[in-house]
Amino acid sequence: MRAGESGEVVDMLTVEQIENGTVIDHIPPGKGLAVLTILHIGADFKGRAALVMNVPSKRMGRKDIVKVEGVFIDEKNVDRVALIAPQATLNIIKGGKVSGKNKVELPTEVSGVFVCPNPKCVTNHEDVETHFTHSKRGLCCRHCERCFSPEELAK
Repeated sequence: MRAGESGEVVDMLTVEQIENGTVIDHIPPGKGLAVLTILHIGADFKGRAALVMNVPSKRMGRKDIVKVEGVFIDEKNVDRVALIAPQATLNIIKGGKVSGKNKVELPTEVSGVFVCPNPKCVTNHEDVETHFTHSKRGLCCRHCERCFSPEELAK
């Protein structure tokens, strides 16, 4: 424990630094586990991963942070993260130092990333790539024209 800036006692939580991998910062509080899930990082993941929840944040009030050793997120997974955490920042770590920092952007169109939740959609019965467009109603499937929330697609 240590004294905080205003003199109050603050519990310190230390998460070990990663040598190479990705740190996803500015995840809305409570959404860090969903980020790990959409990245398919679970009990069978052999590397090191850390999820820190409800961390104080000047910008957001509270936030979650995900650290994953040995994983560099590709563009499709960046789109998945953006749907769950549109304000997230991806930090690429190489040699223990930040080598790149990017804000995720909510995509206007997403192809081949998600499975359409509509069981009657042609993409669930034929070899057709999914394609969703972002609108005020959510993410709409080009094929069945149904719209879904990001949470429905991220399952």
